[in-house]
Order: sequence, then structure tokens, then C-alpha cells
Amino acid sequence: MGSVGRIILQRLGLGLLTLLVVSIVIFVAVNALPGDFAEAILGQGATPEAVAAIRSDLGLDEPYLARYFGWLADALRGDLGTSFAQANFAAFAGTDAGSGLGSVAAMLGPRFANTMFLAGVTAAIAVPISVTLGILAALYRNSVFDRVANITTLTSISSPEFFLAYVLILFLAVMNPILPVLSLVNDDMGLGERLKMTLLPALTLTLVVTAHMMRMTRAAIINLLASPYIEMARLKGMSPMRVIVRHALPNALAPIINVIALNLAYLITGVVVVEVVFVYPGIGQLFVDSVKIRDIPVVQACCLIFAAAYILLNLTADILSILSNPRLRHPK
Repeated sequence: MGSVGRIILQRLGLGLLTLLVVSIVIFVAVNALPGDFAEAILGQGATPEAVAAIRSDLGLDEPYLARYFGWLADALRGDLGTSFAQANFAAFAGTDAGSGLGSVAAMLGPRFANTMFLAGVTAAIAVPISVTLGILAALYRNSVFDRVANITTLTSISSPEFFLAYVLILFLAVMNPILPVLSLVNDDMGLGERLKMTLLPALTLTLVVTAHMMRMTRAAIINLLASPYIEMARLKGMSPMRVIVRHALPNALAPIINVIALNLAYLITGVVVVEVVFVYPGIGQLFVDSVKIRDIPVVQACCLIFAAAYILLNLTADILSILSNPRLRHPK
């Protein structure tokens, strides 16, 4: 096996080990949340006997270690458990538990697809804009354009997502009703209508992530402009734009790929606030709703998906950086 394959296997092994450690942290943190599902569903007037009965039915009275290893074994088989809230509703309604009602995987499927669609739309807007602005800022560094771009990105990166969301709602939905305030997407919508419903939260996320990617692209390119081969290209009479695009940009791909992958991971794991503001039916909205009612299986599954997506995108960035940089493929 070559050095690249060995390095990739090492990264994959570290990723799996990290995910195992994160699963332990998730289980301990979720089960340490204040409150109890049985008490929340029965109300303040619930008797201790009724609370104990529901806890027994849901397996909440079992030891922590048994519950963790049972959850981990089920998750490895692709079974993320049954929603406490949906299972309790099925019990009251007399629905057969084997009908699939309350399956966490079934609940997460369409929600995760919606979140991925939002992340994809945002990435399609943010990545080209960020890289282009970063190249132009490096080309015209210390100019008025560079200073305005830096001030604008610093402003957007310093503003909370909910503030940017409300500003966009004010200008694009209230004062100028161009886009809808709420992103109530569903499976029956066509692609055009779905894009229109998703555009406002996508623009909010674009303002958040563009700053990181643009500034990293600018810094990576400027860092290479003093290299001897860049000076040689300039002495040959090449135009500044050609020097940057043909010589500086390919050698700056490793840090740029890293920051793009980190921001794509944020688009999947950090959309909770934006989805809540726009009532977008994604995994972040489901996560918040489940925390409110202490639906432990759903909260654990959402956290595990967030962690797996973040680790997977970091591994992807690491592997792409290794493939794009020969010095990383052959470490001394």
C-alpha cells in the first residue's frame, strides 16, 4: 500500500475513534439534561407510580452503561431508536408499534434531506463568491476594494445569525416583499418554488460563511506572492491576475479546501438558529423541538448526525489537502 493509502487509512481510523468518543460525550450530555420526559409528558400532576411506569416502558430506569451500549449497538445497525413522544402518542392512540410510527430514522430522513438541500444552495452561492472575492482582494490588496471587502466581511462575521436573518427579513420580505418570510418547504413543491422558499435562509448562511472563506483565500494567496516562482512569473511579464490564478491559487488550495470544508460542515451542523428563525423543516428545527420535550432518542440521533457530518467533512478536507500538496504526501 502506498503512502497516500496508508495516510488515508490512518485518518479514517482516527475519525472512527473520534466518533466513538463523541458518542460517549453525546450520551452523557443528553442524559444529563435537566427535566424528565415522563414528567414532561404527564404534567405536574403526575403521580410517582405513573412516572415510574412510563420510565420503565421506555427503558429509562436501566443503568447508564446498559443503555449506552444498547444505543450504540442499535446505531451501528442503522437503528436510531424510537421517538419517546411518537411512541407515547402511538400508545394512547392504540397504533401498532410495529407500523414504524415513531422511528427516529424515519423522522430524520426528510428533515436531513431538507437540511442538505439548504446547505447545498448556500454552498453553491457562497463558495464561488468567496473564492472570487478572496482572489480580487489579494490582487488589489491595500486598495479601497480590499478595505471595503475586509470591513464588510468582519461586520458579517461579527453579527449573530439571528440578527442577519432579521435584517434580511426586514429588507427582502417586509419592506420589499421579494421573498417569503417563512420557509415552509414540503415534498410536493417544484424545484423553483423550493428554491424561492429556501433562498432567504440560504442568503443568511451565505453572509455568515463567506467571510471565513474569503479571508482565508486572500491570506493564503498573499502568503505565496513573495515566493521566488511568483517573482519569476512576474519577471516573465505575466499579468497579475494570470500569476495568481495559474501559479498562486493551485499552491494555496490546501488551506482553501480546509476552510471550505469546515464551513460546509458548519452549514450542516450550525443551521439550528437559522432553521428556527425561518421555521425551516430541517434537522436543526427537529433538534430544538426534541430538546424542549426531552425526547432523548431524537436528540441523541441529531447530535450523532451532526458529529458524523462534521468529522466526515474534516476528513474529506484533510484527504483533499494531502492529495493536492505533495509535501503532505511525503512527510519527513
